[in-house]
Amino acid sequence: MTEITEGQPAPAFDMATDGGGRVSSDGLKGRTVVLYFYPKADTPGCTSEGQDFSALAGEFAAAGATVIGVSRDPVKKLDRFKAKYDLGVILASDEPGDVTKAFGVWGEKSMYGRVYMGIERATFLIDGAGVVRRVWRKVRVKGHAAEVLAAVQSL
Repeated sequence: MTEITEGQPAPAFDMATDGGGRVSSDGLKGRTVVLYFYPKADTPGCTSEGQDFSALAGEFAAAGATVIGVSRDPVKKLDRFKAKYDLGVILASDEPGDVTKAFGVWGEKSMYGRVYMGIERATFLIDGAGVVRRVWRKVRVKGHAAEVLAAVQSL
């Protein structure tokens, strides 16, 4: 598994988004990007995380940052998830898994004694030059969006 660390160039990405759009690293050149990876749309922790980032969306925008939530859910599921909770961030679908693998967040997980492959909840702060400035791994949702916002504001 790839280990992305601070100071490295971020892997390139190009993904379908909610609402039938696309988002790519090329299209975001020159902008600060917050890429947060979450396991599955419409589950309790992922919903809370999406709501927390959405509640601060205006502040992220004021700081010049684009916030993108990434999961391997299909776009149709992301559309329903975004509408159900009125989320104010871009939701990107990495159904093929290329982006989650490139960022090193796809791996073996275990819950209740069951081992399976899944997304590790992680966030990457990427500056306008495409360099990873901060990495948060094994994220605890509570307070995380605010911590990321503070890091964006300090860039």
